[in-house]
Amino acid sequence: MKRLLIVIVALWGLVTVAGCRVELTNLENTPVVMVTPTPTGTLSAERILRIGLVAEPPDLLPYHSTPTDERLSGAITELIFPSPLLPVNFTLQTTGVLTDLPSLANGDVVTTTVTVFRDALGQITDTPTEQTDEVTQVSVTFHWNAELRWSDGTPVTAADSVFAYELAQSADLGQAAASRLAMIARYEQVDEHTTRAVLNPDVTDPAYLTSFWIPLPRHLLSDVDPKQIWQSDFARRPVGYGPYMIRSFDGGSLELVRNPYYTGPKAPFDTILFVFRNDPAQLIELVNSGSLDLVFIEQPTPELLTSLLQSDNRGFQVSTSPNPIWEHLDFNLDVPLLQDIRVRRAIAYAINRPLLVEQLLGGKSNVLESWILPGQLGYPPLDQITRYPYNPDEARRLLDEAKLVDTDGDGWREYEGLPLLLSLVTSANSPLRQAVAERIANDLAQVGIQVEVTSLPVNELYSVDGPLYRRTFQLALFGWIAGPHPRGWELWSCAGVPGEANNWTGNNFAGWCFFEANEAINTATTVLDPEVQKAAYLRQQQLFTQELPVLPLFQRIDVLVARDGLSGWRLDPIAPFTWNISEWQLR
Repeated sequence: MKRLLIVIVALWGLVTVAGCRVELTNLENTPVVMVTPTPTGTLSAERILRIGLVAEPPDLLPYHSTPTDERLSGAITELIFPSPLLPVNFTLQTTGVLTDLPSLANGDVVTTTVTVFRDALGQITDTPTEQTDEVTQVSVTFHWNAELRWSDGTPVTAADSVFAYELAQSADLGQAAASRLAMIARYEQVDEHTTRAVLNPDVTDPAYLTSFWIPLPRHLLSDVDPKQIWQSDFARRPVGYGPYMIRSFDGGSLELVRNPYYTGPKAPFDTILFVFRNDPAQLIELVNSGSLDLVFIEQPTPELLTSLLQSDNRGFQVSTSPNPIWEHLDFNLDVPLLQDIRVRRAIAYAINRPLLVEQLLGGKSNVLESWILPGQLGYPPLDQITRYPYNPDEARRLLDEAKLVDTDGDGWREYEGLPLLLSLVTSANSPLRQAVAERIANDLAQVGIQVEVTSLPVNELYSVDGPLYRRTFQLALFGWIAGPHPRGWELWSCAGVPGEANNWTGNNFAGWCFFEANEAINTATTVLDPEVQKAAYLRQQQLFTQELPVLPLFQRIDVLVARDGLSGWRLDPIAPFTWNISEWQLR
């Protein structure tokens, strides 16, 4: 089966209401923003929702350069360009943009058998050769809601979706768009409100359901240079088809008002005002004072989280949820010492992961026993995989068995006649990751292993020439962002090991190549039957947790702080926090 190797880059106001206006005053030289509702025949108070965010997105396009960028702006873009299929608790659901979810059962997903040519290396080629093969080709039909309107009143059509596809062929619309392009042979308009994605022959990627292209307004962008799309005025003030449209987007604040042409579920707010401040503590104070209604924070510092969870001030509500970013410790299996499974298991037993979650995440996340997250397809029954509870005595026993002992009584074990010292590389400027690295070093010291932590700038750590892709590390602490489907071929297949042969593009940084596990991940990511996928994922995880090339640690958390009187919001592990805004109420 043909595979798509996708490089995933890991990771990352004072408002007062007076009559019919909102003012932002006295915050770091932020200019005053006035919101004046349009007069109507009936005098009524404007319903305004005020939200605080830590980071201001550079643009509001529905396409995102990286998964990190998507998390930064997703809560806003979901209000302007609702996702055609939205993952909620890792399950795709319709939002009204598409009329239904494509499936084999309803005939919108079709498989056919086609004849292809293969070259001398067995790869599919357009050039006729003597070697032919019969393979599966998948096509997916998408039915767009005929009632969709751009916020300027123009109907949204299938042509707008095809226009986005054509734009992506000329401009870089981000990692997800590049992956989709690599998967698709062609994307075509069937009729005014129907498109079809035809995947490349022999591509049965689990992401086939997301082979659609979020519409972009052809009538507004057809004359824009595709390579300038990110720098265009449209990128900051796009015209969308969702429940809200942009009134203003100035430094420090964004104001959304209702899209008068939106026919979907009506949110209870006339205006949504976003305020951006890089100090989350300041934003929380604004909620506590009543100047903001809600603040969303991705992974607060341990100190701030402790303060929030222990606060006796019930002027606001605090809600937490694990998010899709999961932290892990990778072992470089090219390092002779770490090729000994007893050493890897000893390290796993020595790290007090429950205490990490308790102290750094307020007990609000999950200790991960495998790489598929709770809620994802393929999440394993925990009694069917190998687990590593905190047990320093077992860690010491395994190290002794591996003949790594302390011969001179200085508290440190020796390896090849020298004190056992492992280097751990991680990203700089991440308070959480620095705290985790420090605790890992302390835990391993308790069993006689010294750890030297090196923190690198993100662009250096994840560079193609950096220690991960070149596999020059010993231990590496970083995170992946999970998607709706676990996928995993890029992370765990033999072909995913970065090297000269694949131009250093794989994500299997541990270098784990285990034949049966490789076959299992190949099956899980190439069959269409979910039950077959689950069985293959279970077998792969049984081998993964047995061999332990990577130690999963925990999921990061999101925190939502809302003032009393705001209700209906529901944090989700993967959906943007505004995903169900039509259900919110403010009193």
